[in-house]
Amino acid sequence: MPTYTMINNKTGEETDMILSFKEREELLEAGEYTQKLSTGKLVTSVKGTLSMTSDGWKDHLKQIKKTSGKGNTINI
Repeated sequence: MPTYTMINNKTGEETDMILSFKEREELLEAGEYTQKLSTGKLVTSVKGTLSMTSDGWKDHLKQIKKTSGKGNTINI
């Protein structure tokens, strides 16, 4: 179930709640809470993208860097 940041209308206190969509709708309709809108929080990986790629891709990037000219910003 998703986590929502809900604000208590009486106290102004923010609380993270794990709710189903139905439970969230019930709280909002009761008027005790409003939802704080924010972007989703996703953690997909701890490693960098380049460290998880194959050697073939790294060789391809090296070739691109070599032929791209002076002043390129390609990091390998």
